[in-house]
Amino acid sequence: MPKQQREKTKYEGVYYITRGNDKIFYIYYRKDGKQIEEKAGKQSGGMTPSKAHLKRAIRISGKELPNAARRELEKAEKLAVAEKMTVDKLWDVYKENRERSKGFRTDESRYNLYLKDDFGEKEPHEIIRLETDRLRITLLKKKKPQTVKHVFTLLKRIVNFGVSRELCKALSFKIGTIKVDNEKTEDLNPDQLKALLTAINASTDIQAANIMRLALFTGMRRGEMFKLKWDDVDFERGFIFIRDPKGGLNQKIPLNEQARAVLESHTRLAENVFVRTEKNAEGTVQYFTFNSITERVNTIKKAAKLPTDFRALHGLRHTYASMLASSGAVDLYTLQKLLTHKSSKMTQRYAHLHDDALIKAASFAGKLMIETSTPGESNVVELNTGEKDQ
Repeated sequence: MPKQQREKTKYEGVYYITRGNDKIFYIYYRKDGKQIEEKAGKQSGGMTPSKAHLKRAIRISGKELPNAARRELEKAEKLAVAEKMTVDKLWDVYKENRERSKGFRTDESRYNLYLKDDFGEKEPHEIIRLETDRLRITLLKKKKPQTVKHVFTLLKRIVNFGVSRELCKALSFKIGTIKVDNEKTEDLNPDQLKALLTAINASTDIQAANIMRLALFTGMRRGEMFKLKWDDVDFERGFIFIRDPKGGLNQKIPLNEQARAVLESHTRLAENVFVRTEKNAEGTVQYFTFNSITERVNTIKKAAKLPTDFRALHGLRHTYASMLASSGAVDLYTLQKLLTHKSSKMTQRYAHLHDDALIKAASFAGKLMIETSTPGESNVVELNTGEKDQ
């Protein structure tokens, strides 16, 4: 390409070349003993000889870097940013190793909702305590402590993952523990339980009704019922196999007569026991596993006029456990196995109900012994204290 003709302007150190119907202005000057020449801009972009002259004056004064120096600085800054192992980049590496793990989708949602905006562009060592405190206070105003605890646990896991692989520096402080009252149990009194069973029996939503029945009769978790397949139900031997439960190892629980009746009456539509249906563009019915059934079971809960804070599925798991514990017929170790708790710590929340049943049983045993030893006496027994009437 031939060298283009430079055209002078009336402004010192400013010239232009013509390219097509456009003019491209250049400035040249000497600074620190070096001759510098750079593009100022196009006429089509609003550049004029006077603007170019002003730009030249700014360059000479040193208030603004020349284009070449500015580009070099921008390149260095971009390189530095590219080399920074931010929380966003750590998350990308972390999720490559965790995408197939149980609970990853929940973690991904928590990261995008609560961590990305505040910490995504920072390196872990750049995060300060004030920022985590601010986020914790903000979240606790609208979220349950357990949710907030999960969010910060995820942040710590991501950072620890990076530190263990020498990808980043650790946080400069220790994130405080978020206290969670995890001892809450939900229960239904006999009248509420009767109302619920009536509402379930009246419901035309078979999937929702039967999943509630199974929760009440087995104490299974929502996710376990969503993943339950017909191959996991052993009708012959009387067991339900729970694959990949919350506790980690596969478990099996007894298939009692009530649960058997529910499953035997439940229509098999697909590989999974509980499925939702959708029609495609051709009108063909397709079956999918549940990710959520909250709205559908809440319809039944409302029909039974249960308390608004009673969780329609998890609450039934608590009801199942509470009834067994308070019956006194089931010890806590057996209850732990039925609930597939990994640790007895979780089962301890029902210990007071079990203790109450034991106290009642012990009291009954004492009265029974006295009544047996004094045949013909009234059923109301008074113990002899050894004191004589005066």
